[in-house]
Amino acid sequence: MTPPAAASAAAFRTDGPSTDPAAAAAAATAESQAPAPAGLPGTGDEDPEERTAAVPPAASDQGPKGPTGAQFSRPRGMFSSLRIRNYRYFFAGQVVSNTGTWMQRIAQDWLVLSLTGSPLAVGITTAMQFLPMLLLGLFGGVLADRMPKRRLLIVTQGAMGLLAAGLAAMTIGGVVTPYYVYAFALLLGLVTVVDNPTRQAFVSEMVGPKDLANAVSLNAANFQTARLVGPAVAGLLIAAVGSGWAFAVNALSFVAVIGGLLAMRTSELRPIEPIAREKGQLREGLRYVKERPELLWPMVLAGFIGTFGFNFPTLLSGFAYDTFKVGAGQYGLLNTAMAVGSLAGALLAARRGAPRLRWLVGAALGFGVLEVFAAFAPGYWSFAVLLTLIGIFGLSFNTSVNSMLQLATDPAMRGRVMGLLVLVFTGGTPIGAPVVGWVTDVYGPRLGLLACGAVSALAAGVVGLVLARSADLKLRFDLHPGRGGRVVAFVPRAGARDRSELAAAC
Repeated sequence: MTPPAAASAAAFRTDGPSTDPAAAAAAATAESQAPAPAGLPGTGDEDPEERTAAVPPAASDQGPKGPTGAQFSRPRGMFSSLRIRNYRYFFAGQVVSNTGTWMQRIAQDWLVLSLTGSPLAVGITTAMQFLPMLLLGLFGGVLADRMPKRRLLIVTQGAMGLLAAGLAAMTIGGVVTPYYVYAFALLLGLVTVVDNPTRQAFVSEMVGPKDLANAVSLNAANFQTARLVGPAVAGLLIAAVGSGWAFAVNALSFVAVIGGLLAMRTSELRPIEPIAREKGQLREGLRYVKERPELLWPMVLAGFIGTFGFNFPTLLSGFAYDTFKVGAGQYGLLNTAMAVGSLAGALLAARRGAPRLRWLVGAALGFGVLEVFAAFAPGYWSFAVLLTLIGIFGLSFNTSVNSMLQLATDPAMRGRVMGLLVLVFTGGTPIGAPVVGWVTDVYGPRLGLLACGAVSALAAGVVGLVLARSADLKLRFDLHPGRGGRVVAFVPRAGARDRSELAAAC
């Protein structure tokens, strides 16, 4: 049978320009005989450009191509992907659901703390929720490739809603114990193992490659907006009626997500044919990433950033209580400053369009350097300002690596690749958090943050050099670049081979 990667590469090229003249001519003929796309003109529900299989030769110069042949172009506006009807339904459901998710996070931590009086118990709850991702994250990606993603999301979102409803009933009924909360957190983590890579891979089926980077950025902006609203609403609800009702509101929020998925026009989706169940599909996904430097090295960088760079719950509490000697309100303001920066970073990424590898490495480097600067911040307010900048660069890296890996991956492999990304980015938390926590406890939060920033910056520098070497590029400095030139730029080495796909992605 045809290998999944080869078959999926052919399927993906129907969304972008073909480099084979015969294939392009055949695709153009099929396009002319195909029925018109669904949707009424002028409603914004259709996008004829995205359904075109071949583009005129002049269009090939509008932007670089990804490793799968997708044409990279600038977005048609900060909110361009919202012109697509199915994505609007998905986005609206996520606005409600993400707010409910943040409400449950706050309420869950407060419930465990009120039941036990122990911060360690809160840490155990978090570990129980993230542990399944560390152990089973790759298998979740395999399931995402084997099953229709929209149907699978309806199941996983429904399961999350039922878990929230169960925890709400036990809490309101007064029968909840810490062990029940641990169990619910573990079950939620098991569902998330499948839901997370499926939800990320499903974005490309809604919007196509042209708007993928914009949609990923808007999803991040959606999440960060909920991060600003959800905890505040949860605090008011907990104070008024108790934690149980925050869980109940979260359970109801999944109705919006499932309703949006059911209301989608399936004829306007770009579904990828699920792969048949076979042995070795997990190893095939790992081998697929290993053999492609444009996937492997961004994944390695994401692992270092996720494991060591994003340990802010431990670090910020240390700065608030030990370094700056402030109360709970000022501690919350530090989290708000980072959330504001993250929201700004997501919106800026939505304007930028499809990312390049140099942007990815640059965002990671800026993130690490800013953490180093923040470690030496002289006062509370200067630290808060630096946290806002850290949020901008951190979210820029997050959205860039997400959209770049999706654009560079064959569709039949996308679930496994995204499952691996989730594993290295969030699954490293149970490993990095205790290490950072130990450094912070023994040597103080400043040295802890300094170590996190140094590791992130060093990883970005090494990965950048490896990518440049693999693509036969070198760094050029020109103090007089002229109009439209760059002071610092990557250029081909002398005697380098023909410009490769990796070099084009840089």
